[in-house]
Amino acid sequence: MQPFPNNKTSGPPLPGLIGAGPAMEEVYRLTRRVAGSNASVLLLGETGTGKEMIANAIHRLSDRNSSPFVRVNCGALSESLLESELFGHVRGAFTGAASNRTGRFEAAHTGTIFLDEINSTTPHLQVKLLRVLQEREFERVGDTTTIRVDTRVIAAANCDLLVEVDERRFREDLYWRLNVVPIELPPLRQRREDIPALVAHFLHLYSVANDRFVVHIHPEAMQALQEYHWPGNVRELQNYVERAVVMAEGDELTLELLPATVRGTEPPRKRGPQAADFESLMFALVQQGIAEAGANDENLHSRIVDRVERELIAQVLASVGHVQTKAAVRLGINRNTLHKKIRDYELETSPSS
Repeated sequence: MQPFPNNKTSGPPLPGLIGAGPAMEEVYRLTRRVAGSNASVLLLGETGTGKEMIANAIHRLSDRNSSPFVRVNCGALSESLLESELFGHVRGAFTGAASNRTGRFEAAHTGTIFLDEINSTTPHLQVKLLRVLQEREFERVGDTTTIRVDTRVIAAANCDLLVEVDERRFREDLYWRLNVVPIELPPLRQRREDIPALVAHFLHLYSVANDRFVVHIHPEAMQALQEYHWPGNVRELQNYVERAVVMAEGDELTLELLPATVRGTEPPRKRGPQAADFESLMFALVQQGIAEAGANDENLHSRIVDRVERELIAQVLASVGHVQTKAAVRLGINRNTLHKKIRDYELETSPSS
């Protein structure tokens, strides 16, 4: 397959990217310019601004477009799970590792890997990521064989990485390796001129998907959409238009079909950390583990339960300063049992009492 044409001077670089205002034109210009290189790209912007779409556009416009585009959400997994996800592991690397597993970097060889929420990675993983960027090599978890890859890295952050560097939560050397070409995606409130085109696009998309015929939007509804502050950006707009299409009884999106916060009849809810109950988190974790394993994996107990147990023990040990006596009490298990599990899981230890 030939690369997508890369010589346009204006407009979005690929179909599906919506917006023609000055802010997005600069994003498109940088996207087209950087696509023809192998430079690392750092995408910056609030949640919901379309960073993954731009990463995909860079890949599809590049000479790597016939190779995989691999996405990893770094904020969705714990350190141990993310390390295995990125770099793979060998059989016996930890309890539950019943076979060798190819990591995402290796799977993206000759292609592109998109590291979303790179700011959520731990210092340990940041060291390994720095090595891949510098040397283009790594080892699978539990292995000593070095694997070399030709993988382009596009990373994204939903916070100010320089602040993270200043507060020593993110390595400065890794920041500069990632920040070869930065592209900042504007929030929707700074590109209100694009809202009508986005609404038209989502109206058509969800009318087709739901077998509806909502093709008009009332002026009052459009005015409300353009005046709203959009904390969730394009993703929030997409969600509201989909809901309106589903609930509409005619062919028009009216003001009454929009949420009260958009209509201005209810103050916006305060945004902050949302606590999920343990049962919901457990359900989601098991669901994701089964989905990632595939239909033919017959080792689900080790894949899910043992990895959860390993993470539990690691976090409890850290919380009590690696004093195994205290950890055993907190876990409610015999100290000898704990010692065996620490050995089996190859966890870091320190002198205990």
